[in-house]
Amino acid sequence: MDIVRAFRVVSIAEATSFLVLLLIAMPLKYGADLPVAVKVMGPIHGILFLGYVGLAFFAGEKLGWGLKRTVLALVAAVLPVAPYFVERNWAKPAGAAGAEPQPAGRA
Repeated sequence: MDIVRAFRVVSIAEATSFLVLLLIAMPLKYGADLPVAVKVMGPIHGILFLGYVGLAFFAGEKLGWGLKRTVLALVAAVLPVAPYFVERNWAKPAGAAGAEPQPAGRA
């Protein structure tokens, strides 16, 4: 699996795990007194978050992202649905159908 494809998979998994943590695990912890939901989902999301951050650097380099786009992709990791946007719009290989070539450094 190439680095861009790995980034896309981890991006979707990270965003999904964040939503599960916020919308399911946290309400179960505080509303139903089931802290085990956060104890299970928290570390899973944490590992995916670290993977997203690490892969963002490598995928950004391969895709020709500039500093601004790389920083925005990293900021996206802390917003619940933003990694879906990054995966859908910025993480397309250069030769992909429908992908518009972006000059390096442009966001």
